[in-house]
Amino acid sequence: MRWREPPAIYLEDCGSPVERSSYLIQLPTDDGGSYDVIHDASSPAAGDCCAQQSSARHNWEMNYQEAAIYLQEGENNDKFFTHPKNAKALAAYLFAHNHLFYLMELSTALLLLLLSLCEAPAVPMLRLGIFVHATLELFALMVVVFELSMKMRWLGFHTFIRHKRTMVKTCVLFVQFIEAIVVLVRQTSHVRITRALRCIFLVDCRYCGAVRRNLRQIFQSLPPFIDILLLLLFFMVIFAILGFYLFSPNHSDPYFSTLENSLVNLFVLLTTSNFPDVMMPSYARNPWSCVFFIVYLSIELYFIMNLLLAVVFDTFNDIEKRKFKSLLLHKRTAIQHAYRLLITKQRPSGISFKHFEGLLRFYKPRMCTRERYLTFKALNQSNTPLLSLKDFYNFYEVVGLKWKAKRNREHWFDDLPRTAFLIFKGINILVNSRVFQYTMYTVVAVNGIWILVETFMLQGGNFFSRNVPWSYIVFLTIYGVELLLKTTGLGPVEYLSSGWNLFDFSVTLFAFLGLMALAFNMEPFYFIVVLRPLQLLRLFKLKKRYRNVLDTMFELFPRMASLGLTLLIFYYCFAIVGMEFFAGVVYPNCCNTSTVADSYRWVNHTVGNKTVVEEGYYYLNNFDNILNSFVTLFELTVVNDWYIIMEGVTSQTTHWSRLYFMIFYIVTMVVMTIIVAFILEAFVFRMNYTRKNQDSEEDNGIVLEKEISKEEVVGIIELYKRSSAAPETSQLQKIVLQMDKYGQMSTTFLGRRSKTKSDLSMKMYEEEIQEWYEEHSRKEESQAPLQESASASTSSLKPLSLRQRSQTVI
Repeated sequence: MRWREPPAIYLEDCGSPVERSSYLIQLPTDDGGSYDVIHDASSPAAGDCCAQQSSARHNWEMNYQEAAIYLQEGENNDKFFTHPKNAKALAAYLFAHNHLFYLMELSTALLLLLLSLCEAPAVPMLRLGIFVHATLELFALMVVVFELSMKMRWLGFHTFIRHKRTMVKTCVLFVQFIEAIVVLVRQTSHVRITRALRCIFLVDCRYCGAVRRNLRQIFQSLPPFIDILLLLLFFMVIFAILGFYLFSPNHSDPYFSTLENSLVNLFVLLTTSNFPDVMMPSYARNPWSCVFFIVYLSIELYFIMNLLLAVVFDTFNDIEKRKFKSLLLHKRTAIQHAYRLLITKQRPSGISFKHFEGLLRFYKPRMCTRERYLTFKALNQSNTPLLSLKDFYNFYEVVGLKWKAKRNREHWFDDLPRTAFLIFKGINILVNSRVFQYTMYTVVAVNGIWILVETFMLQGGNFFSRNVPWSYIVFLTIYGVELLLKTTGLGPVEYLSSGWNLFDFSVTLFAFLGLMALAFNMEPFYFIVVLRPLQLLRLFKLKKRYRNVLDTMFELFPRMASLGLTLLIFYYCFAIVGMEFFAGVVYPNCCNTSTVADSYRWVNHTVGNKTVVEEGYYYLNNFDNILNSFVTLFELTVVNDWYIIMEGVTSQTTHWSRLYFMIFYIVTMVVMTIIVAFILEAFVFRMNYTRKNQDSEEDNGIVLEKEISKEEVVGIIELYKRSSAAPETSQLQKIVLQMDKYGQMSTTFLGRRSKTKSDLSMKMYEEEIQEWYEEHSRKEESQAPLQESASASTSSLKPLSLRQRSQTVI
């Protein structure tokens, strides 16, 4: 639907805001009182009028900036009590909220983490002197001190000490600072388990918000997890006592000789790493002893462990829903705060385009004038000159749209001569036909079978022949023809707008590069040839369930990356502790007195004329540096034969070392269970969404269409010219010239963005969201009288020179 806004509305430049920004400064008067920089006079002189207009513009600029900050806090889920409260806090806030500051924060955190490569026990090639790495550490910590000082200036001391994460970071900083100074003064390293806390600096970075959310969800999932874990340990203790009484009389059974051994081996049995070895000595003596192990594994492994996953999954579902609700209402509150700063006393029913455009200049500085107006119009569902609060509530969904002019032509070749048009039209019909698509699927399937047979027939040695296989050339030619037909039939822009087409193009390009590598004997690039089987992924498009799986996988990828980083943070903490206690304790031919001595044996002996080396290799699983520690911890995560590593270290240290490995297993079990629950929740959510919206269109993201008239564009240009912002109108003038060229009175724009899980959740919880909004409104109404009374009492106690927040301009 089209609507034309009168030019007078665009030129609206007067009026005082209903709510004033807290960043405006009050100026003292000659009589010792104070007055606002904005004030209304009944009969101002000419000079006073100019001063008032200048002050009014400054006032609005501050309102725009504060409104933008509120919206950013809503988007980032920042608590409103951290909102900057005055002009000084605003300067610190702006300094601390730019990408250069974020990069400094991230670089400092990474430097502190990477120092573990150079500190003892260091990676041999990266070892640095104590003076060098201690100086680097002090430098990084000084940067952190600077970051925290800016944060304190922005938050204020009382808010700073209320911010839990910041206080934890400050305490860790103090401890690290003391230890770094001690190392620098003594010129020798000491046991520094507290290095494991360095990851807090990374977690607190702005770019690691997803990691903080993951950690929060892990801690929120702990209560039900601990309940089931205690149940699991209870049964384990009962079976350990029972196993000790049943099997300790058998002196040939080392697994149950003591109660400690019983507990440890049943814990390992829970991971199935030592099964059936742990059962065989007692089974050899009495076959009925297998009942003990069958019952234990049935209860612990197949019942309680699956119950643990079910409980965590249920808790995770509830947390995800509560998190979505909390974020949704938080954004709604942020929009309400911003709205009150953008309406005027003369027009309190909505936001004019002028003030909306001022907001976007601070919220999205790189957004062009055309996109600002299209965003305003996309939000304005009521088709009135002012943007109502109801329309403004959709701000976050609309502001991310990327706008492009809608093509007047259906195909790229519509303006070509008739003969060329018919040729390209035929190609277009061909590439869109089901026959063509299924023919290509058949070719891909045959190619996959051919590669499988070809690989099966290969023998060890050099797999790449100097002669290019004819099958490679045939299939690559078919894929090249397909690419050419689709590009000409659909047009390059439409072809590359599809994710699957981009994938096809990439795989075909790599296949061509592989052909060049084989043809010109470029041996270092032979690995490209191995990428050929990726074409088989195209077959997943055939079945809807496979498409749902792939769509879920692509949607999960960013979150899975953050979960992987969360797991690496736990790895780092355990790696530091492992290096401090177990560095250098494992070596070839160690552990000779333990039950796993064969796994660590390195023997060099002669048999006839040959030298035979018997190597157990497990001595490579050590904590001699941070890299080796990460590899060892990954092997422990996989749990296959992990008890060999545990027993090897234990035999060289103390029995209490087992606690380290058991705690690591429990922690990784928590994280991995959360990851599994997350994948299940995402897939179940996607399937439920698909079932609920079976009749909806194919998921092509969010698409919004808006038509604007020439009269509207001219009105916006006039507005910018009158406000001395003529250079910003270049894109709008291009639109007018385009309309004049084609004799159009209006043009249509398409706004597009990809769907997020938030969009899917909005659709899934459509009915409940209205109830949440009503509940939120009732809660705000009940709190309003309390806030007003508190504000009144505060203002009565406040000196005149201090202005309270959200003061109305008179």
